[in-house]
Amino acid sequence: MFRVKYFEAVRTAAVIVIALIIAFLIISLVSDQPLKTIGIFLLEPFSTKGHIGNVIEMAIPLMFTGLAVSLLFRANMFNLGAEGIFYFSGVVASVLAIHLSLNSWLHPLVAILAGSLTGALLSAIPGILKAKWNANELVTSLMFNNILFGVGLYLLNYHLRDAKAFANVSFKFEKTAQLSKLFAGTRIHTGLIIVLVLIVLAHLFLYRTKWGYELRMTGVNREFARYSGMKTAKVIILVHLIAGFIAGMGGSVEVLGMYSRFQWTSLPGYGLDGALVAMLAKNNPLSVIVSALFLAYIRIGADLMARLSDVPSEMISIIQAVIILLISAEQFLKFWKNRMLLKEAKEA
Repeated sequence: MFRVKYFEAVRTAAVIVIALIIAFLIISLVSDQPLKTIGIFLLEPFSTKGHIGNVIEMAIPLMFTGLAVSLLFRANMFNLGAEGIFYFSGVVASVLAIHLSLNSWLHPLVAILAGSLTGALLSAIPGILKAKWNANELVTSLMFNNILFGVGLYLLNYHLRDAKAFANVSFKFEKTAQLSKLFAGTRIHTGLIIVLVLIVLAHLFLYRTKWGYELRMTGVNREFARYSGMKTAKVIILVHLIAGFIAGMGGSVEVLGMYSRFQWTSLPGYGLDGALVAMLAKNNPLSVIVSALFLAYIRIGADLMARLSDVPSEMISIIQAVIILLISAEQFLKFWKNRMLLKEAKEA
């Protein structure tokens, strides 16, 4: 028998199905060959090894930021600072990738660790402001995104830029700093292994440790946790440190795994996408994997659809908007949940 505990999973699946149905209806209205276009959108990402690789490559940074944001959301911290941290940590890792000369296993390790620690320290600032003075973490994190982007772009323009290049990009990274590829014919790099290990560790931390329990209780009811003897201020600072470390690692890994130069002249958007991944995953670390792969799949499908049909890739924005709208709508399918609760109460 279906139990209430599975309600959120079914609710999320229903949201995705509704979003896809709406997208298909719009495609049928604007495309001259709607069936062919829908087929491209759904099947083309699996048509070749390269396309499958594209999905996984895009999913890697989404897993990093989705995991970081899900931990923050689990503590009831609506912090969107992963965007700026992801960008700036990539700048820090690039500096070390350009100027250090180390062997091929130590060089990326040092660069990624530097970016991760930078992310943790930067993320701690909104955390401390929230814990000590109850400053709104959403406002402070969004302000930090702009500050970090401005500082990062300044460093790129005036200290890292290669004047001989025909674009606003940095000097080339040392070969020893770049992450190795896992599969020939794709750009899937060792960052995939790193993020999967992080996700497992985050799951164990959240559900198998005292600190994870305190984090979850603080998220459920901060006042109750405080009166129960938990040091909620420390919990808030700790979760910001961990989330910043993960987001910083994501930015560093993405830069060293996918590029030979630093070339982001705008915020890459992965931090805000991480919020969507976390919402789809219901803030469960293990579910972040599936959520990130799904989001990467529909984006690659939309890109291929734009190239091979008469429908623009902006269609993906409609799908994302519907998903966010329905996921955040507390009343969506709530009547069904109430009916199940009453039924189970009668059976008990």
